[in-house]
Amino acid sequence: MTTQLRLAHTAALDPSELLAVRALLDEAFDGDFSDADWDHGLGGMHVLIRDEDGIAAHGALVMRRVRHRGRWLRTGYVEAVAVRADVRRTGLGGRVMAELERLADRAYDLGALAASEDGAPLYTARGWQRWPGQVHALSPDGIVRLREDEGGVYVRPALAGPLDPGGELVFDWRDGDVT
Repeated sequence: MTTQLRLAHTAALDPSELLAVRALLDEAFDGDFSDADWDHGLGGMHVLIRDEDGIAAHGALVMRRVRHRGRWLRTGYVEAVAVRADVRRTGLGGRVMAELERLADRAYDLGALAASEDGAPLYTARGWQRWPGQVHALSPDGIVRLREDEGGVYVRPALAGPLDPGGELVFDWRDGDVT
């Protein structure tokens, strides 16, 4: 299988590429990929891997702000990672993540993502650490705790250095799933 990796900002993707990525995500998430989920993956950098049949894998890194120990950290947040069903378990997810990690490590204080139980092994095998502490969001009504998201957030301290697991993470607000 011959593949080609492309790294591009959302603004550099043409409408047909965006439609193909959305179709991949809808299929990979069995129709459980909402318009808000789609919106979360736009406005940053995309890794696309193509093969003879089209887009085989995708992931995005968008900038967010996360407060930890009184400091707002520029955070490279991983979104919309998917691999086409017929090429899963061939290393494409790892290639996508390697590019996203390279960007996060060099350009952000922190890397972060939310993982499902199925997705968590990919991230932990790559050194992502499950956040053991509390997770909050700065909502329109003030800071709210996101108990349902605790245990599903993973971090990759980059320029910020080690995080204090006794501290909390406070995510910036967005529509749909906050983390």
